[in-house]
Amino acid sequence: MVLPILWPTLALVALIFAVWFTLFVQRIGHMRRHPPTAEDFASGGAALRYFRPVEMPANNLANLFEMPVLYFALVPLLLVTSHAGHVQVTLAWAYVALRAVHSYAHIAAKQVRPRFMAYLASCAVLAAMWIGFAIDMARATG
Repeated sequence: MVLPILWPTLALVALIFAVWFTLFVQRIGHMRRHPPTAEDFASGGAALRYFRPVEMPANNLANLFEMPVLYFALVPLLLVTSHAGHVQVTLAWAYVALRAVHSYAHIAAKQVRPRFMAYLASCAVLAAMWIGFAIDMARATG
């Protein structure tokens, strides 16, 4: 059964929505505490300066649409080729867990070293997923 790969995928989607919600709450709170002026949104640079005190969730949300795109591209390939086995599912859960650690370190803890280590580890796991898929495809066609 290849459907278990969808559970970590749904968890990653939930993480993305949680980060978006955090961004939304922090920005609304910032706007209530510091009502913006027209100058605060006169340009993209001005808006960035205005939201600088609450920029970490926005930065993290952008991060969740960089390397995770490769994860979201791989999952349908694993499903249609029936190669979403136990190893891929385990790696997917590891990837999602590392992305959650990265988000926590980025937004809540604001710690650069743990964030970088989680990012690096998540990239290694994602690379392992793609390499495993490539090996499976080579075996299937060779």
